[in-house]
Amino acid sequence: MPELRRLDAGHAPAVLAFELANRAYFAASVPDRGDAFFDRFGALPAEQDAGVCAFHMLVAEDGSVLGRFNLVDIEDQTAELGYRVAQHVAGRGVATATVRELCRLAVSAYGLRTLRAATVHRNVASQRVLVKAGFVPVGPVDPAHMGGKAGTWYQRDLVDTAASEDQRGERRRSR
Repeated sequence: MPELRRLDAGHAPAVLAFELANRAYFAASVPDRGDAFFDRFGALPAEQDAGVCAFHMLVAEDGSVLGRFNLVDIEDQTAELGYRVAQHVAGRGVATATVRELCRLAVSAYGLRTLRAATVHRNVASQRVLVKAGFVPVGPVDPAHMGGKAGTWYQRDLVDTAASEDQRGERRRSR
């Protein structure tokens, strides 16, 4: 069973290999990060240690990285969600299940109340993941934020949603 793990410096080579192996696949649906991202990749654990980001990777039983799921720009109990999964597991519910798991973790481990995520209009798969994970569209994204592409912001209120999920669970247990 895949496991969501918080990124540490020792994971950097595996995550970098994942990013490079899937770079062309990612670039087909999201703006490419450019070479500068790969040059500064080693700085990510320091950003996490500063508390402004929380980087996670989804790891298969064989140790390979299946995806990245990140909370960035953490401030005032709000963060931006970003995620990507390897091409060979896309379309199998991996992203949706892991985004849901990260939403629970965002509340319990990081004390967040709201998550936002942006998608370009052509990334229909990502939009489906967000909607299935409880996000709703809230408005347009500044194209400068999306590599010059038009897109939409999605948002999820974690506290209200968590309370609703708890209530549904209570109703099921009391039957």
